[in-house]
Amino acid sequence: MSDLITEYPILTLAPPVLALTLVILTRKVLLSLGAGVLAAALLIHDLNPLAAARTVWESFAGIFWAEGEVNTWYVYILVFLLVLGVIAAFVMMSGGTTAFAAWAMRRIERRPGSMFLPAILGIVIFIDDYFNALAVGQISRPVTDQHRVSRAKLAYIIDSTSAPVSVLSPFSSWGAYIMTIIAPLVVASSLSMGTLQAFVVAALSNYYAVAAAVLVWLVIIFRIDLGAMRREERRALTEGQLFDPSDDVPGQLSEDLPIQDPGARRALIVPFALLILGVFLGIAATGYQASGSWDVFDILEETDPSASLLVGGLLGLAAAVYYYLRNTRRNPQFARSTFARGWTEGVKSMLPAIAILIPAWMLGDVIEQLGTGDYLGELVEASEISAHWLAPVVFLIAGAMAFATGTSWGSFALLLPIAGGIVNNLDQPDLLLPVLGAVLAGSVAGDHASPISDTTILSSTGSACNVITHVVTQLPYVTSAAGAAVLGYVTLALTGSITLGWVAVAAALAAFVIVIRLTVTPVAAQKPAEAIQ
Repeated sequence: MSDLITEYPILTLAPPVLALTLVILTRKVLLSLGAGVLAAALLIHDLNPLAAARTVWESFAGIFWAEGEVNTWYVYILVFLLVLGVIAAFVMMSGGTTAFAAWAMRRIERRPGSMFLPAILGIVIFIDDYFNALAVGQISRPVTDQHRVSRAKLAYIIDSTSAPVSVLSPFSSWGAYIMTIIAPLVVASSLSMGTLQAFVVAALSNYYAVAAAVLVWLVIIFRIDLGAMRREERRALTEGQLFDPSDDVPGQLSEDLPIQDPGARRALIVPFALLILGVFLGIAATGYQASGSWDVFDILEETDPSASLLVGGLLGLAAAVYYYLRNTRRNPQFARSTFARGWTEGVKSMLPAIAILIPAWMLGDVIEQLGTGDYLGELVEASEISAHWLAPVVFLIAGAMAFATGTSWGSFALLLPIAGGIVNNLDQPDLLLPVLGAVLAGSVAGDHASPISDTTILSSTGSACNVITHVVTQLPYVTSAAGAAVLGYVTLALTGSITLGWVAVAAALAAFVIVIRLTVTPVAAQKPAEAIQ
């Protein structure tokens, strides 16, 4: 550790705070992330510019090559993004997107129904948050576009049903990862339960994840549009513009690609169904290969999510290309050059997301080297608070850590052992799982709100929404759910009852809806008569 950080450990917070502040003030994500990376590298090396430049380069190169081999975790995710862009291009060109939207419009007649589609899919596709964010957006976007749902609203729905749902399920990549961390903590306690049961109880104490997912449904049902979201929804309804034309939008395909007419909805359904099937097959195959066991939990614990995404992506791509060639072969508008354009435009549509993801990953790496998470974790260990008040405190600390670092998994890895160790040392076994649940909740909340989070970036990509627009429009809902969770943890601290904590969360959400309905006129009520219902 550098002498500067040793003397002033609070400086470890400076780079993420700088990046986040610049993002909000300038709306220039790349500039802000780059400034954060450079600031962290300088602090690591006591402001030595040459050593800092070397660290920046190593952080960038490490995304692609680490420990003498290809860094498949990051590379496969980047390739999957490119593949998904090409799938979307060929699905659109073959007429699958328009055919699916027309078919869905005949069955989903009202605007709220179009928003329920991604909300339901977000719960059903719970296996991995990356996959959830990208696949749900690609499937739902044609329908929400037809009903003039703003891309910001779609991004909010996707983001709030990806990580918050994945963290609650033991049968997900998140659940397996969390159980490997909490298993030794449960063994070290006097609790007489297995790891799976402990995970379920901890999940029942995750007030934020449930509140965030439930709030999505309340927002749709009661047409709650707050802050910047009102502007986005009003523009979509009255002008038919689903996003600000001046915004840089990741995942948005070129509008001049030719589209086969008539198309067939199977040209969309089959590629994405095979994509989903391929991801599950990849999870099973990589998990079995690593564990040698067909036990579900062994597979999930050892699976390679990024390789699984790539398997599903390639399977979906093969189907998309097949339907493109089949549906357009008799149309002279689709020449060989058009086929090549499908590849190039699909790749180009994902480059803005990749351009943001790479520096976001770099910032996470240098912040880890700097010890930002360690500093926040030490604050928890050094605090001499009552064990009963540990849950609300670790919720806030975990939220701050995930917000600053852009990763909930990193917060899990650091804070779960620290918080669990404190509770076990105090010999308070009944508080162990609620406190672990509070760590999970705070980590997801901070990650949910952070503009440098990879899930935030991918949710924006899946919905073709500007990243900063997504962050700004989502923030009132994140803070509302987080406020309800804080009230729940304070109630838990006062009463020792998980159930009463849930009563407080439910009361807070109900009060939120009532106050908003009494004071804010729904944007949907102001739409012109010709707007789609």
